[in-house]
Order: sequence, then structure tokens, then C-alpha cells
Amino acid sequence: MDITYRKVGDYYVPNIKAPEQIKGFKLEKYSILRLQYLKEHRRGEYTYLLIENKLQSHLLEVQKNAKKEYEMLIKELKIKENITEELKEKDQMKWVGLMNNISNIADEIVIKKYVYEE
Repeated sequence: MDITYRKVGDYYVPNIKAPEQIKGFKLEKYSILRLQYLKEHRRGEYTYLLIENKLQSHLLEVQKNAKKEYEMLIKELKIKENITEELKEKDQMKWVGLMNNISNIADEIVIKKYVYEE
């Protein structure tokens, strides 16, 4: 990487520009957790991604893949646990409890796979 300099007064200042931002990028649950994990436990990887201007794209990819997997797991677990719309009509409290349970299961799987991945 070639760095050029410009003279400002008595000093030479590098000609650098801020990294390009991904338009419309907003941190969500899984990308926030991944960012926090990188900062606290994978400092080298975090610094590398930051310096190479790959942090945003990495977090966006984590967010997209985690959300997709979460939705897929919810669908699979609903079928496996036989959670149907009829159950929702007949016994709403049972349906809510089962849905909360599979939501927590899917969330744990996704967090382990995408947030704490090595």
C-alpha cells in the first residue's frame, strides 16, 4: 500500500480518506453481539477487520446468515414439535410457551454458530 503525503505548514500529513460505509447498514442483535465478542475476546481479528475496512461487511454477513438460519430453525422446530395454527386457536397459552421455547433454542444455536464462531 503506497501512502502519499502533503505538506501542511512544517508537517507532512498522509493523504488518507475515511473508509467507505455500507449504505443503510444498521447493527441488529446478532451483529451487535458479534462486534462485542470480537472487541472483548478476539482483539486481533477485530483490529484486522477494522484496519482492512472489512468490519462492516463481516458484521453484515453475520447478521444476514444468522437471521436466515434463525428463521429456518423456527420453521423446522415448529414442524418437529407439532406446533400448528390449530393449537394456537385451541390453547393460546400452550402455543405461546412452545413458541418461546423453540425461539430460545434457535437463538442459542444461532448465537453459538455465528457470534462465537472461531
